[in-house]
Order: sequence, then C-alpha cells, then structure tokens
Amino acid sequence: MSFRRSVPVLIAVVAVLAGRPALAQEAPKAGSNEVSPVLILPPTLPPKLVSTYPAQDQTVAPGVLILKVAFDQQMSPASWNYAPAEGAEPMDCVKTPRLLPDQKTFVLLCRVLANRTYGVTLNAQRAGGFANLGDNPAQTAALTFKVDSDDPVTTVRRAMEAAKLLPDQMPVQDAPMAVASGAGR
Repeated sequence: MSFRRSVPVLIAVVAVLAGRPALAQEAPKAGSNEVSPVLILPPTLPPKLVSTYPAQDQTVAPGVLILKVAFDQQMSPASWNYAPAEGAEPMDCVKTPRLLPDQKTFVLLCRVLANRTYGVTLNAQRAGGFANLGDNPAQTAALTFKVDSDDPVTTVRRAMEAAKLLPDQMPVQDAPMAVASGAGR
C-alpha cells in the first residue's frame, strides 16, 4: 500500500478509535488539476472617455458619418447605451455599435443632414451602459457637433477615412452564417 493511499485509511482508523464517524474522503486522482471557470476581477475605476469623432463642437460634412468613442480601458462588448443629447438633433444610426479589436473603441454607423447640430449622450442610463470588463460603468458624457453644407460623404470608406479608421475597423460586421439544419438532404 502506498503512502498516498494509506493516509485516508489512517484518518478513518483514528476517527473510529476516537469515537467519531470517519469522513468519506477520496484520494486525489492523478493528473487532475481542473480549475473553476470563475473569473474574479479586482475593483476598477470607471472608464474615462478619452476621444471622440467628431470631437466636441467640431464641424463635419453631411452624409455618412461614423461616430467613434474611445475609452481609457478595455470595455465590455455587450454593455453600451446612447441617446439624443438635450437641445440637439438625434442622429439616424444603426442600433448597435461595434467594439473594435483594441477593446477600447466603439464605432457606430450614422447618417447626418446638412446645417444641423447633432448630439449624443453616452450612458444616458448608466445601468446597462458602456462599462469595462469589471462591469464598472463609464460616466455619462454628452457630445455635440455641427454639420455644414459641404459636399456630402456618400460612402462608408470615405466616412472611415474621416474618422481615421483602418480597413479592418469597419463599423458593421457580417453576421456569421448559420448552419441550416437539414441542409443538403
């Protein structure tokens, strides 16, 4: 009998001699070192908005616009909210922003019209809003900008250039193709 196997037996014998019920105990399995899938993150400071496109009070061309907001830390891809800013026109945007691979920058495809002032409030409702990986929400922030009457931006590519985005930072992504059940039958 090996020492590893004799320890639980010895504990059971001592417990019986002491008048206590023996505890059921299994010897550890060789090679098993599974770790629980729980992730514990330390407390974090709220994320800070570090840059936007357009910048506060900037004037941009009408047409296709990519709203870009960057934070100082990695963000949760599923936590965001935005609403029209008080006293400004609401933007016409797709519903869901995309978190870029840097995990700090969100982009949102929008359309803006000439000779208007637009505004957006980020985290108008902090619950469920832009938050870091530790679920700590960013502070509420408002952004307003003006649109002039220059020639409109008519392509996403030109809007990406204006927002200084790279080709792989497209504001929308193709959804993965679903595998149809029963396909090919």
